[in-house]
Amino acid sequence: MTHLRAPGEESGMPVAPAGAGPAGIAGHRRWRRPGGRGELVERLFAVQSLFALLLVFVLAIAVSPRRDGEILFLSTENLGNIVRAVSEIGIIAVGMTFVVLLGGIDLSVGAILGLSAVGTATLMVDSGLGILPAVTVVLLIGAIFGALQGYATARLGIQSFIVTLAGLQVARGLARIWSGGLGIPIAYGDGPQQAPPAFEILNGSINGVVPVPAVLFIGIGVAAIVVLRKTAFARHVYAIGGNEKAARLSGVPVLRVKVAVFAIAGLLAAVAGIIHAGQLNQGSPNDGAGYELDAIAAVVIGGTSLAGGTGSMGGTLAGALLLGILNNILALNNIDANVQLLIKGLVIVAAAGLQKLRRSIV
Repeated sequence: MTHLRAPGEESGMPVAPAGAGPAGIAGHRRWRRPGGRGELVERLFAVQSLFALLLVFVLAIAVSPRRDGEILFLSTENLGNIVRAVSEIGIIAVGMTFVVLLGGIDLSVGAILGLSAVGTATLMVDSGLGILPAVTVVLLIGAIFGALQGYATARLGIQSFIVTLAGLQVARGLARIWSGGLGIPIAYGDGPQQAPPAFEILNGSINGVVPVPAVLFIGIGVAAIVVLRKTAFARHVYAIGGNEKAARLSGVPVLRVKVAVFAIAGLLAAVAGIIHAGQLNQGSPNDGAGYELDAIAAVVIGGTSLAGGTGSMGGTLAGALLLGILNNILALNNIDANVQLLIKGLVIVAAAGLQKLRRSIV
């Protein structure tokens, strides 16, 4: 019986599965024919971030200082400190993953965090707003700021690197104007120039074990995983990142998707800014400096391709935790700060090298 080949199969091109939707092949760049070498390689690389996270965790236990026979790294307090420290970068990295999958980059998220922290402190302390109104205003600012950047990228055709580099300067400038160039301390109480005491929950933990920021990070991460795996919006994001021209010709609403993605990145940066203000009890225009680079590093370590179209949210979460563990164990061992930067840089280069190897094999 004659075997009927699907279009493109004879030439070795990937064939989109049935029901792929308007994104077609562009939305399924990671699909490979069952049983082929490409499928096996994809499966191995799909768990690279989890394997790396497990490896770093085991190494951290091995080299951790001991006190009275206790492994300091595994202490409840230390593990809580890790997830607390990771929460802000992790939340920003979730938004960054959407942008990178789209084939873009967002350099403004650290500055948006600073703007949001200043806004949170100023609105509650100086303007006397309650938690809900203040948080709502700050989240809207972050989402609108991101949406405007997405619109400029999609409509004007300017590279996202340039648009968000300008956005970084604008957000940082707005934060300094809003705060007068000074940090706004947050004191809690019911009187004037005081924030509602309930906002202090962001500096607390559940049952004294799990920090509240970590709960928010995990919740946002899980929601993002579901969105990327189950929604048509995610298929459109992958399609645009894989081949924007083909996606546009297939009927994907490129403008709307880009605006939505950058709005999500801005919104999550604002969430991180609110958490930052709650944890440090202040909002400073300099907050979040360099956070965009750590977020990008988490995305790259997580296996998402900077070329767009390939990656996963689970990988990003693992990448963020890996960076947090690495920072923590280096600090526990009193490693020089300059050496810490060197080690993190090497880890990022190694992750990028694995991506290149992945493309060459597949």
